[in-house]
Amino acid sequence: MTRVFPEQLSTQLNHGLRRYYLLVGSDPLLHHESQQSILVAARSHAFAEHHSFSIDQHTDWDSLFSECQAMSLFSQRQVFILQLAENGPNAAQASQLAQLISLVHEDLLLIIHAPKITKAQENSAWYKGLVDGGLLVTCHTPDHQQLPRWVQQRCRAMSLSIDEPALRLLCYYYEGNLLALSQALERLSLLWPDGVLTLPRVEEAVYDAAVFTPYHWIDALLAGKSKRALHVLQQLQSEDQEPIILLRTLQREIMILLEVSSAPMDGRRAAMDKLRVWQNKRQLYTSALQRLDRVRLRHIIHHLASLEIAVKKDFSAECWPALNALSVLICQPQFPTGLYHV
Repeated sequence: MTRVFPEQLSTQLNHGLRRYYLLVGSDPLLHHESQQSILVAARSHAFAEHHSFSIDQHTDWDSLFSECQAMSLFSQRQVFILQLAENGPNAAQASQLAQLISLVHEDLLLIIHAPKITKAQENSAWYKGLVDGGLLVTCHTPDHQQLPRWVQQRCRAMSLSIDEPALRLLCYYYEGNLLALSQALERLSLLWPDGVLTLPRVEEAVYDAAVFTPYHWIDALLAGKSKRALHVLQQLQSEDQEPIILLRTLQREIMILLEVSSAPMDGRRAAMDKLRVWQNKRQLYTSALQRLDRVRLRHIIHHLASLEIAVKKDFSAECWPALNALSVLICQPQFPTGLYHV
């Protein structure tokens, strides 16, 4: 199945409609905008009606199949919008979905929203039924490396010019929150009709609305990026993230690093295979192990255990400064191990 990013979708739609559109990812803005683009294109081809269905244990399949085969009095062409559950369809739902896909005809267009697609789902009958006439639109939130390109493309589409410092500030403030970022650009376009976005202009109208998970913090620590780690930690604290979750997530990662570090250099790939370390994180582990030897890793584990005890004794407020300090020290090429004797 052909795969495109949302910004490439309009080009595909200009070349004609596909029978199926599979929108995969967790970003609500990208899902919504991609769906709207498809519906606009479909209306130009006389698909005047659309119906939405959630695929779960409550799905009325008889009604859905009936709608599929019915002809409207005013329009024969319809769009079905299907929302799959977080874990995808179960076996019974997958069977019904495959049957529905096989019934799609020239007067019916299918849009399927899926939070993710697993390898098992790619081998399923319903997914294979989409391959020939389908287009997959990747609706994942851009990461911090991809986000500047997304903002620049968005600005071009809005006839805005943005300088590098303003671009960096927007990415810093709105990472993980494309909806708020999109709204900020709309607000800036109204504030500055000439379309020129400089750092002073952007600073007047934006606020820190980045959305992170504990894994963003972990990745920043592994990469040795202290400023990013502190920014992520600040946002997690403002969102009332439980410190115990951060501690245990970091403990798990440090234990993996410790185990990988015990392997000889030529055996570390095998060690990561055994520990099922994701391919896209292996470079981060390698980078971290260039800074953190086994002695330092053991000191970090000891300190994390002490912090966890403090949190369990309801000293959570004191935990955040300690997490900030630990973040800086982990990211440094070298750090004084004496600070970790508690």
